[in-house]
Amino acid sequence: MKDRSYISKRKFMEELRRYEKGSVTRRHFLGVTGLGTATAVMAGAFPGLRPSSALAGSHIGDRVVLATWPNYHDPENFEIFTDQTGAFTQVNVFGSNEEMLAKLQAGGSGWDVYVPTNYTITTYVEEDLIEPLDLSKLPNYDPDAFDPRFADAGIVDGVVYAVPKNWGTTGIASNTSHNGGAAIDSWKDFFDRTMDDFSGRTMVHDYQLTTIGAALNYHGYSFNSVDEAELADAEKLLINVKPHLFAITSDYQPAMRSGDAWLTICWTGDGKQLNTDIPEIAFALGKEGGELWSDYYAIPKGAPHMEAAYALINFMLDPEVNAREVLAHGYPVADSRTNALLPEEILNDPILYPAAERLDALEFGAAATLTDPNRAELLARFKSA
Repeated sequence: MKDRSYISKRKFMEELRRYEKGSVTRRHFLGVTGLGTATAVMAGAFPGLRPSSALAGSHIGDRVVLATWPNYHDPENFEIFTDQTGAFTQVNVFGSNEEMLAKLQAGGSGWDVYVPTNYTITTYVEEDLIEPLDLSKLPNYDPDAFDPRFADAGIVDGVVYAVPKNWGTTGIASNTSHNGGAAIDSWKDFFDRTMDDFSGRTMVHDYQLTTIGAALNYHGYSFNSVDEAELADAEKLLINVKPHLFAITSDYQPAMRSGDAWLTICWTGDGKQLNTDIPEIAFALGKEGGELWSDYYAIPKGAPHMEAAYALINFMLDPEVNAREVLAHGYPVADSRTNALLPEEILNDPILYPAAERLDALEFGAAATLTDPNRAELLARFKSA
């Protein structure tokens, strides 16, 4: 029988890094690493593992369940929220909006707050899967503080269903030490090199919007295309690339950090985190196009801990809390109050805030891509090939 009590040093460090970046819950980290019985001993070394000092029985309850993306929060903020309210934040990490939608459609998600992307919100409204927000319970939300370009998708037919979290881009992270010191900044190079000298070292997202979108951009098509002939070209490319991939995953930081992978489709904040810690890993936007996106905080219909959901969203919208988030995860925000608290080197960082002309070539995701059966079937065939 396999001994499950042993965990390698490398695996421990990977799990620790994921916990620190907010990719996994405290429960997952303690369970996988076997530290569940040693929390008291480890608390001095890892303050995030300390039990809350808040009194139990807060009016908002003892927990709030958040469905979000990998590497997208500062775990210390969750600890502070617990200290202030007594409610522990349970974090569930997802790799695509399709996963989130399917979970809510199936019912019984147990989520209180989730983080949908701009193009999905109308679908959630149409399917009655999202609560209209009571803004009186979100005093930290000031609509005038937000850039409308990254806030308007949360408003459908004049009703606010979601409030802005972050915005960013989808580009390419490459280990320049394997490319003569230069970043890969073209989807043509991304896929061609994957089938050549980067074979076995490349990752794509487990997410149809970005992976199919990148393959469409390779051919000069729209990132959002649902044209059957154009999708057929994208599928042919992806099927040809499949044997050369290291992995299909939306949690790609561990393999890039270990050096097992050299190239990946990458979101802004991951690109910034990787570049900060390992400067030879560069982030670049694809010359042919790509995605410009904005994410939101929202409450699913019938959330079990409604008051805790409002409390968490309101807490995260506090400009000081939000600024700590940015410094931890490296994703830009559209909140002018938060930006006023950030250092100039962050606001002038070309990874986080690309020049306007670089953004002009990018597209916001289109609602049609979320439910288009051809794109869903394409990704399924690609993953099973």
